[in-house]
Amino acid sequence: MKMTYTLNELASAIGATVIGDGNCKIFDVAAITHAQQGEISFLIDGKYKKYLNTTKASALLLDKQLAKNCPTNALVMSNPKLGLSKLLTLLRPQMILKSGIHVTAVIGKNCKIDSTVYIGPYVVVEDNVAIGSGTVVKAGTNIGFGSQIGEDCFLHSRVTIYSYTVVGNRNIFHSGVIIGGDGFGFMKDERHQWTKIPQVGRVVIGDDVEIGANTTIDRGAIEDTVISNGVKLDNLIMIGHNVCVGEHTVIAGCAGIAGSTTIGRYCMIGAGAGLNGHINICDYTVITGMGMIQKSITTPGVYSSGTGMQPNLEWRKSVVRFRQLNALTKRLNRLERSYNECNGNQRD
Repeated sequence: MKMTYTLNELASAIGATVIGDGNCKIFDVAAITHAQQGEISFLIDGKYKKYLNTTKASALLLDKQLAKNCPTNALVMSNPKLGLSKLLTLLRPQMILKSGIHVTAVIGKNCKIDSTVYIGPYVVVEDNVAIGSGTVVKAGTNIGFGSQIGEDCFLHSRVTIYSYTVVGNRNIFHSGVIIGGDGFGFMKDERHQWTKIPQVGRVVIGDDVEIGANTTIDRGAIEDTVISNGVKLDNLIMIGHNVCVGEHTVIAGCAGIAGSTTIGRYCMIGAGAGLNGHINICDYTVITGMGMIQKSITTPGVYSSGTGMQPNLEWRKSVVRFRQLNALTKRLNRLERSYNECNGNQRD
């Protein structure tokens, strides 16, 4: 059942100022183009200003500048995006699951599972696992031998956590996440055949981490793979063995991080980026989408690689010219030498 709040109550909860009728009742959040009476909408991007005079929302969440032209009730704050997050938590709360262990779940020996934990259908918890208070483990999830799961975590359906993984508090793992699979470690033997190198490290995950659907994090070869506090990982990310991701770094979907790379704190890595192994990325680095990072970054800043979109015909011409660059460079060098010889000048 949805809760109903007055604007005054919402303003107090999110730290906003009310303009208009503070007793206006709100029961839901909706986009500015579809909102109806009783719903609050939001205006974060200025390009949606054109809907200010046509929206049917009972109130809008926006900043002080946009509020000047707001024709309806409003909640005004300096960071409306953060305010929206808080509103969604209030107006669209997650379903609360009662604690308990479903009859079809399989629980191993010597497990320490807090009485407030929810464990859903067909979950498998292997021996010597510890699960902290308030944690939710949805259907079909597997938690491997000796793993530790902290308090107030939410493991969606079909998460796989391999043995000896350590997970902190207040983490969210979405469906299909795989934590602690073997790293990609092989070497050629004397017959030039690939021999597997045992991967005996762990994955250690801090607090307040969110991991998107179908992301995989390999266990360390000997040392641990580490995901630090506050890290946010999108869907379909591959993180290799012995990688260390610093606090509050965010990585967008389909990125790939090769083994033994260290990423600093507060970094932002765009979708589809690829990072070589055994390199270091300093704190506060931004890597744009599809960036290919072959070597360490030691100075904070924004880094990109590749070429942006072009019409196909222009792109094909650019590719031809790119292939000619080496020949053109040699030709230019010859011309410069010839010019300098004719004029008695020395090249810088």
